[in-house]
Amino acid sequence: MAESVGETEELVKKSGATSIIWNWFGFKPSDEQQQNILCKMCRAKVPAKRGNTTNLFYHLKTKHAVEYQHCQAMQQTAKSSTKNAGQKKQELVQTSIQQSFLKGTPYMRKSPRWIEITRAITVYLCKDMVPFQTVERRGFKAMINAIDPRYEVPSRKYFTETEMPKLYSELRENVEKELCVLKYFATTTDLWSSRTMEPFLSLTIHYITDDWKLGSRCLQTSYFPAEHTAEEIAQGLKEALESWGLKEESQVCITTDNGTNVVKAAFLNDWTRLQCFGHRLHLAIGRKSVKDPRIDRAVGVCKKIVSAFSYSWKRRKELKKAQAEHHLPFHRLITETPTRWGSRQMMIQRVLEQEKALSQVLKADRKTKHLVPTWQDTDVLESISRTLGPLLEFTDALSGEDYVSVSYIKPVLHLFNNTVLAAADDDTELTKDMKRVILEYLNEKYSDPKTVDLLDIASLVDPRFKDAYIADDRQEFIKTRAVVEILSLLEVQAATVREPLPHTSTEAAADGAEAAEVAVERQSKKVKRSLGSFFKKASSDGTAALADSKAIEVELKSYLQTMQVDGETEPLDWWRLHQVNFPRVARLAQKYLCIPATSAPSERAFSFGGNIVTCHRSLLKPETVDKLVFLANNL
Repeated sequence: MAESVGETEELVKKSGATSIIWNWFGFKPSDEQQQNILCKMCRAKVPAKRGNTTNLFYHLKTKHAVEYQHCQAMQQTAKSSTKNAGQKKQELVQTSIQQSFLKGTPYMRKSPRWIEITRAITVYLCKDMVPFQTVERRGFKAMINAIDPRYEVPSRKYFTETEMPKLYSELRENVEKELCVLKYFATTTDLWSSRTMEPFLSLTIHYITDDWKLGSRCLQTSYFPAEHTAEEIAQGLKEALESWGLKEESQVCITTDNGTNVVKAAFLNDWTRLQCFGHRLHLAIGRKSVKDPRIDRAVGVCKKIVSAFSYSWKRRKELKKAQAEHHLPFHRLITETPTRWGSRQMMIQRVLEQEKALSQVLKADRKTKHLVPTWQDTDVLESISRTLGPLLEFTDALSGEDYVSVSYIKPVLHLFNNTVLAAADDDTELTKDMKRVILEYLNEKYSDPKTVDLLDIASLVDPRFKDAYIADDRQEFIKTRAVVEILSLLEVQAATVREPLPHTSTEAAADGAEAAEVAVERQSKKVKRSLGSFFKKASSDGTAALADSKAIEVELKSYLQTMQVDGETEPLDWWRLHQVNFPRVARLAQKYLCIPATSAPSERAFSFGGNIVTCHRSLLKPETVDKLVFLANNL
């Protein structure tokens, strides 16, 4: 409908407009907000929401056909001008013939750039556990082509049979060079079955370098088709050490779980064994704690609640609404995993946290009303959580392999007995019984004399603890044992220095000729004896050993009297600074502080294996699995 506006009043063009259509439309000068669009020919008001010009073109087409044809012609001219300008610009930046030729020429397979990109892709496939089939997928090829058009991606077979074995050989050689200089090391081991039920035996090594850095390597996850008897496992572990050129006498300790066959295998090899603290704590919590029907019922209710929400998206949707009403965090429920330490405690904590929201959703459905926890169930779950909650943090902390953990075991047991699991006045009878049973189990399992000696020595050489957690009646014994062991380490080192290195026949001949020349030179020169050499007396071996023993005792006493170290101090950093002051005790620290408190490193190797042998890669050969796990862990 036309507006009553003077024909002579000129309309204002839309500010910032670029479309040609605005040559026929505008706004009144008084319309500062430019909300009412008017046709310049008929002065009709045309709505155009958010600057959309569709209605404007339609109005021009239906009401003013001549102007519409003129508008279309102007649009075609504008598009043609833009296209010509783009072509001219492209002509200006046109590359030279030489550049175009180089851009289209693929890299030679022996060129440095091709080798560099191929190695980067191989590392990506192995480190991130990506299937080799990825290199043949269109998306991956398109990405590589966009990064470097001159690179042609080799086939999957090339990466599988050439690049991956080459990378494995190079990395294994580097790891062997690292390990050949080790004085002492510790290991962990475990058995695992893949998705295809093929058995594997893992072996990880842990050590402290001369510059006091804690090192860790996954040596192998080898195929182990033999019967899993103690004798076979013992032989398999020996062969694994030999294949890496490692000496059994340099192994301080092996940390394993509580499998009977693995325990006996360590015994048959006469290896010092440390029981995995994580598994012991897991057994104390899950199997050896109070056998009370109230606990079984409460835990069973938790599992059923988690299951009810895990398999119903409708209930999960209702749970989110209930969480918002009760101002609870939008957390999902946690499922208990039998092989994961602490998963039961995490499940119970989450159910207690979301109790109000869970009860609201369960009560609304008559099929799940019976799953609503009673007040008795809630009391039992709170008692379990109050008992086991603090233990979860200790389990996670002792499972690390990037820091010293073995020296923590004695302090942690002391803390359990005196604080964490000590009976409190406000504890329920159920809580007290659970604490008592867990403590009795742990104290019994860590009362073995060999284990106690090992843990006491490890605690002694940790500057944070020293002899603080060693029983008073054992302190003198442990100090004496430390002196004797340090003396033994010095004797072994002296014997190693005196022992000639093995040579080949050619090297031996060359060394013999060189030695003969030195002897001739010595004979031709008269060596003048010093005056003091006439009075020098050869000391007996017993006297020298006694002198060394006294020096070690003085050094150990001086070390124990040093200023107290903060609990957050990294012990290896402390030893790096004070090795000069206590060189003999430092040798003992380097030997024992590399032992892991749990067998978690072997468990992690199997986690890598599980991510590699997936349902889409179930046909991988066992030797390929071993190489891929090695690369994924050590790259």
